[in-house]
Amino acid sequence: MHFSAEDLLDTAFAAEPLPLVELCLALAAAQRTDGPAGFGRWRRELARGLPPGARPLLELVRPDGDNPAFLEPPERDLAAALHAVREAGRALPHADLARAVARTRGGDPGGWLRGLWGGDRAAWEVLDAALRSAHASVIAPHWDAIRRSFRADVAWRGRLLAAHGIRATLAGLHPGARWSGATFEVPGPPDFEARLGGRGLTLMPSPFWTGRPLLAGLPDGSHLLIYPALTPLPPAAADGDGTADAADGSLDALLGRTRAAVLQCLLDQRTTTDLARRLGISLPSASEHTRTLRAAGLVTTRRDGRAVLHTVTGLGVELLRGGV
Repeated sequence: MHFSAEDLLDTAFAAEPLPLVELCLALAAAQRTDGPAGFGRWRRELARGLPPGARPLLELVRPDGDNPAFLEPPERDLAAALHAVREAGRALPHADLARAVARTRGGDPGGWLRGLWGGDRAAWEVLDAALRSAHASVIAPHWDAIRRSFRADVAWRGRLLAAHGIRATLAGLHPGARWSGATFEVPGPPDFEARLGGRGLTLMPSPFWTGRPLLAGLPDGSHLLIYPALTPLPPAAADGDGTADAADGSLDALLGRTRAAVLQCLLDQRTTTDLARRLGISLPSASEHTRTLRAAGLVTTRRDGRAVLHTVTGLGVELLRGGV
């Protein structure tokens, strides 16, 4: 991703999460097999509880987050977002139809997707009902938690931006991210190259997304970069050890109660086994928490013989001292 000076000056955080963007990311996450251990239970519950009327969306939403753009309008109000989907349906690119059909099992059985791209009224009623049903079951019950996750992450990244600048802030969005001059690079497939062209970048944390950051174009010609929020996932569940995250505007709201305790405990260097014993959590859970904190630049890990040693970084100490 190539930045100009104008882009660096015009990089900012989104004001609020977007309902249909979060819905598509949640359905994408439900189809993935990686990510935090807590997702396994959530995926199983979602597979059992997703209403039949919402299931057509699974033919459009991909595990890698590469979804048809018209499904993810940048609207903060659900009614406005649903209207934007309808309006976009008047001129869907034919190339998107071919990609969508190629992804389905059996090549669009019943022709529902072709009906969408052909403007068939019944197909669009199916899509509208699916979006409403999926939002009601997957997003609406947890919207407050999603907003807490969003705001806590933005508060932390905002402090990071003020203390260390935009380069460090963006590099902290993914473990493998790095800068090469004015080019921001993130490893992993698919390979693509984007030039922001001086139109700016909006940063948006998602409490559902666990993959590498996703880049999308916005109607005004600027770009949106979606990245995984620090808050334990999924927001509907307790954190990795069953401790509910009810804090608001605090370190617990940002990291989750157990993960915040892990960070505090690592003010002294500890092995994974020692950390698990002191906090009363499992070894896999302790490993998962340290991995996430390390990806955020809050913990460093080194191997000493057979032992794996973890300790808090300077950024982690700053977060513990200042809260959010």
